[in-house]
Amino acid sequence: MALPRIQSSRIGASPVRSGKILRASLIISFLLHLALFFALQSAFSLNWLPQELRTYRVELIRSPVKDIDTKDLTGTSVSRTLGKQIAPPEESQDTISLDTHDKRYVSYATIIKGRIMANWKYPEQAKKNLIEGKLMVIFSLDKSGNLKRMEIVKGSRFEILDSEAIRAIKSSAPFPPFPPSITVSRLNIKATFNYRIAAHN
Repeated sequence: MALPRIQSSRIGASPVRSGKILRASLIISFLLHLALFFALQSAFSLNWLPQELRTYRVELIRSPVKDIDTKDLTGTSVSRTLGKQIAPPEESQDTISLDTHDKRYVSYATIIKGRIMANWKYPEQAKKNLIEGKLMVIFSLDKSGNLKRMEIVKGSRFEILDSEAIRAIKSSAPFPPFPPSITVSRLNIKATFNYRIAAHN
């Protein structure tokens, strides 16, 4: 009768051992998987989460440029602009009289006056007819002393006297070049011609 009792106790103890073995197996398996997981993570860089995207703003800065006229594309406006750029500057000039006291011009005016006086004559016909008169002529010289323009600004009312004054200036030209003291490129000179016959008794 003892054998059946011993057999019954062995059969009852088997499920307890099986449960412990199963728990131990699960724990060992979990630990192995956990170790494998950390091993893989350290061996490979796994970026599961997306990185934040960074944006950069770049600005290109250039020097300001004037607006371009569309007419320039046709060549019309360009030619006008070039024409303005190459246009010669205005001539510098001054106006004096033959009796000037300006130190810059006095020596040159004396030379001009001497030349004209050497060529100026009292017309014989005017003398015979006792014609007298006074006139003013303005004439222009360039730097080289060339006569460029001449005009009677106030006539004597007698053509014979006016014509003689014009002839005297033309006969005296060309005049000497400007001295260094004269810096203008054109010199306008006013000359007065006074025709007077000697006093009558």
